[in-house]
Amino acid sequence: MSALLAQAFPVAVAAPIVVDVRGSQILGPDQQDAGEADWLARLNNWKRDPNGKHEAWLAAMRGWRTGQLAKIQDDDAQYRRPELRWTQRNFVQPQAMVEDRYLYDPVAGHYTVDRYLQDLEQRYGGIDSVLLWPVYPNIGIDNRNQWDMVRDLPGGIAGVRQLIKNFHARGVKVFFPTMPWDTGSRDVGTTMHQATAALTAEIGADGINGDTMDGLPLEYRTASDATGHPVALEPELAFKDDAMLAYNQQSWGYWPSSLVPLVSKWKWMEPRHMVHVCDRWATDRTNILQDAFFNGVGIESWENVWGWWNQFTPRDGEAMRRISTIYRAFPDHLVSADWRPHVPTLHYGVYASEFPLAGKSLWTIINRTDWSVNESIMRVPHQPGQRYFDVWNGKEIAPLIGDGHAELSMPLEAHGYGAVLRVDRDVSVANLDLTLKRLARQAAKPLRSYSDQWRPLPQKMTPIAASPPASNQPDGMVKIPGTVFDFQVHGVEIEGENKPGLDVQYPWEPSARRGHVHRLTIKPFYIDKYPVTNAQFKAFVSATAYQPKDDHNFLKHWVNGSPRSGDENRPVTWVALEDARAYLLWAGKRLPNEWEWQYAGQGNDGRLYPWGNEWDAAMVPAPAKGRDLPAPEQVGQHPGAASPFGVEDMIGGVWQWTNEFADEHTRTAILRGGSYYQPQDSYWYFPQAYKLNEHGKYLLMAPSKDRSGGLGFRGAKDITTE
Repeated sequence: MSALLAQAFPVAVAAPIVVDVRGSQILGPDQQDAGEADWLARLNNWKRDPNGKHEAWLAAMRGWRTGQLAKIQDDDAQYRRPELRWTQRNFVQPQAMVEDRYLYDPVAGHYTVDRYLQDLEQRYGGIDSVLLWPVYPNIGIDNRNQWDMVRDLPGGIAGVRQLIKNFHARGVKVFFPTMPWDTGSRDVGTTMHQATAALTAEIGADGINGDTMDGLPLEYRTASDATGHPVALEPELAFKDDAMLAYNQQSWGYWPSSLVPLVSKWKWMEPRHMVHVCDRWATDRTNILQDAFFNGVGIESWENVWGWWNQFTPRDGEAMRRISTIYRAFPDHLVSADWRPHVPTLHYGVYASEFPLAGKSLWTIINRTDWSVNESIMRVPHQPGQRYFDVWNGKEIAPLIGDGHAELSMPLEAHGYGAVLRVDRDVSVANLDLTLKRLARQAAKPLRSYSDQWRPLPQKMTPIAASPPASNQPDGMVKIPGTVFDFQVHGVEIEGENKPGLDVQYPWEPSARRGHVHRLTIKPFYIDKYPVTNAQFKAFVSATAYQPKDDHNFLKHWVNGSPRSGDENRPVTWVALEDARAYLLWAGKRLPNEWEWQYAGQGNDGRLYPWGNEWDAAMVPAPAKGRDLPAPEQVGQHPGAASPFGVEDMIGGVWQWTNEFADEHTRTAILRGGSYYQPQDSYWYFPQAYKLNEHGKYLLMAPSKDRSGGLGFRGAKDITTE
């Protein structure tokens, strides 16, 4: 029997401590298996003893770090630059869509930085920097490149400069992204790093975020410095080369979580490096908050995810408020060169890091368990005269002293947090009393009292007002008979799977979702046979002297107020939703509701394309796949592609405006029909929707940015009730 047991449960042979790097993280002490079979290693995980292995593990970690730094020949010069040291205190950074209605008021037509920041201060304690996002997911609807889309923001470059100054006035640094994948849009005429550095300097931004980049190359550092306006570099992904740590002062952390928290590789190698831990899709952010607090690193407080609003729950928001209060009170500790992760605690599932400075130490503590604990949390070395403060709860601790150690007790909520400050005799800490009073006020209400329930943000569809009814068929329009219509459509957003709140919420739905199925009654109506043309829109402008208040990009393709010769019968583009509505009001028409548009193109048989169920490339304009944006085809070139009712140019010509939706933070428009313009070389450009059961979701901000060379419209008109 003993032999059988020995075969089934072999005795592990002690092995030297190996630093186990997993991507941008490092396993903690005794997290590695001990040579058992995989199933047994998992079974025995609860038996691990990180306390007993800590000193040997820490020694191995320090040796590994010395070797890695020597290998990359790091001289830490970039981290000593006075103009970039602010990155070491850049703890909380949201990614903010420029379309967010808290950041820009589309009615008043101006930026609202104070409103945006006040909301974040109220909900989770405020931010240190912001990553403003003007590009994806709208880029690719025409050939504007990533730099064009910044210049098309309301007010142009001058407006963006003032926007950044408004953030600076509130002590907030500003980042903009760069997209290495944007190689199919308009050629900027120079290298990507030079164009990005030049624009960043022109607008006065503080940092560059490298979207999808596993480290910004050294060329970005060189190009930025050459402008005389050096900025911080922050890639989205883990460095592909450790040497990039030397000049990328920040990075994001997409960290898989585990019971035993992992250690940030980049912060361990360079404690002044700022990581922002991120999980854009998590509706419970306890893991990322705890992992960040354990490592003493920052948080990417991303809520507006491409127009899907993923708000922090009240519990997570309050936890972040308290974390950031501690971070901002003790920032020098968090960049300590003597950081000691995984210092021993006295409870299973409770983990701590020590950040020592001369005469004082800060410990950050997390409780990974489902139960609260409140006594004998840690036992630390003690010297006479040292004082201890429960920083999380804002009060002094009276420890049990004995045998040269202090045993510290404090309350830790289930899945909660703690922090301790030790101060030597005669060592002062600036503003300690004020900090403790502030933290005590925050801790008066335990985290468990705050809701951890997440709910999608409700949306409302903007009603389309009825047009003056027609008793006779207007010229250029097709009569669509009334019906009971099976409306089935889904959004083609690249990301988000089918999360609650994604895509849009029709009036009959309890929440937004990607896929929609509804049977509804459609009354008879007329719809334009073709999209509105340049000639038709010119007649409107001439008759009304229409000039929008925000006229940037308005009819950008026209010359001296008129379409180019030969373009009269092409679909009008570079018109905002507001411009289209103005034309239709003048013409006695309205936009079609999306289900009307779909019914006019599909009929009642559920076909995928206006002509049937099989794709036929000859039925649509040839796609434009270059970096320039040619004019769209003239209307009426594909009569064989007409719908069952005779409506033409439904798909593959220009995108067409239909309904508008809005929630508290984002406005969006549903576009139908797809487009002839198809930029190449990237998965991330605005996706096509040629099928009649697909729609595109287009984020709305302001006419200057919303107008597009690939987007037009057609009108609808109500019919006199018989």
